[in-house]
Amino acid sequence: MDPLGAPSQFVDVDSLPGWSDAYEAKQLDCHQSPVEKAQVDVRSPFPYRKDINEKIILWKGDVALLNCTAIVNTSNETLTDKNPVSESIFMHAGPDLKDELQKLKGCRTGEAKLTKGFNLAARFIIHTVGPKYKSRYRTAAESSLYSCYRNVLQLAKEQAMCSVGFCVINTLKRCYPLEDATHIALRTVRRFLEVHGETLEKVVFAVSELEEATYQKLLPLYFPRSLEEEVQSLPYLPADIGNAEGEPVVPERQIRITEKPGVPDDASDEEGLEADLSFIGSHAFARMEGDVDKQRRLILQGQLSEAALQKQHQRNYNRWLCQARAEDLSDIASLKALYQTGVDNCGRTVMVVVGRNIPVTLIDMEKALLYFIHVMDHIAVKEYVLVYFHTLTNDYNQLDSNFLKKLYDVVDAKYKRNLKALYFVHPTFRSKVSAWFFTTFTVSGLKDKIHYVESLQQLFTAIPPEQIDLPPFVLEYDARENGPYYSSYPPSPDL
Repeated sequence: MDPLGAPSQFVDVDSLPGWSDAYEAKQLDCHQSPVEKAQVDVRSPFPYRKDINEKIILWKGDVALLNCTAIVNTSNETLTDKNPVSESIFMHAGPDLKDELQKLKGCRTGEAKLTKGFNLAARFIIHTVGPKYKSRYRTAAESSLYSCYRNVLQLAKEQAMCSVGFCVINTLKRCYPLEDATHIALRTVRRFLEVHGETLEKVVFAVSELEEATYQKLLPLYFPRSLEEEVQSLPYLPADIGNAEGEPVVPERQIRITEKPGVPDDASDEEGLEADLSFIGSHAFARMEGDVDKQRRLILQGQLSEAALQKQHQRNYNRWLCQARAEDLSDIASLKALYQTGVDNCGRTVMVVVGRNIPVTLIDMEKALLYFIHVMDHIAVKEYVLVYFHTLTNDYNQLDSNFLKKLYDVVDAKYKRNLKALYFVHPTFRSKVSAWFFTTFTVSGLKDKIHYVESLQQLFTAIPPEQIDLPPFVLEYDARENGPYYSSYPPSPDL
């Protein structure tokens, strides 16, 4: 209550319902647990995190009325923009804000600057300038918008702020497509909270009625409220989900800039594109691609450098990845031939391939390749191991060498670099011979990573039994052939 007894117009963020609250209440009404306990074969690059969801609030209202540590003002380079957000902030903050802004001497696109909140309930105002959007300069606009959100959050962290209220930084005057901008906003906040979540208690997205539907639609992609919602949202993620910090990544528009151009590097070939990216400068010139047609001619003539070949390969892989995220792969997923389980003794992610579940002659193998890319893209960014169960496979389950060669050629360098072991379980003599020929004459760098495993007991020396979900027929076969070692271990109910 204010001194005259009238209700305060300001809104306390602690009184607002959280992002998960309504969803969990609905789950309880339906007598369902908010988190599905069934096995999740494919995890999103933005997995379900209850601790992060508890910090998120979606609120339809005026950001200027929020009672939090800081609110965000979107403006122009001179900090004099007259958009609805800015005008409301100026009206509620009082005349002292304009005097304070004159001392800042403007703000560049993508930057963030701090002032007091004056008459607002918020203690501070963080001012930022969103980019003007033109489809011709889309990449620059995406990078600038990412910088807006990232710099606001970084400033909040440096000032030890407890809560931040975001307006929608991309204004209609600047022509930025709302849905594209929302993807960048949500994933940037998500990635920041994954690393620095302990520094912020609440992040509020204050939206208008026109913006609310878009945020409601896209929030589950980056802040899923259950394992079920995580899986359901996965096919709708865009092809570009940014790097580890949410920053847009466009490898085909980047060239390598070294301290001594023309001097050969000592880096190994396996470092691939990710090693190249570490040398990219921040200048606009450093992000120019060059003549694509000339590059293609040089490739045909065998005159293109290794770095350029790697860029070409990355472009091809990105096309496959984009197609994989757009395609309906539910029929391949239903085979349960590829899934993520626990970790090995070294803490590396374990991926399982069940050979018997791959009916090679009955499915579209190109869709199988797309599904592999769709599942593995975010797994392969870190070290991982593969467990291939060759158990009870027959001629209808044999992946031919042409498909495996295509798979090996298509996937990104990170797949090969971060694959630390491939456990070939229950191999036959024929499969060992085929694998030897393939790794010796068709592909390189894989032979030393293959470990032939004759029994589950041997596999459990590398991967604890509680960390791997075993198909029932694998357990039964192993007990029959090698004795009932650990046969009491419960199989996965879904396999």
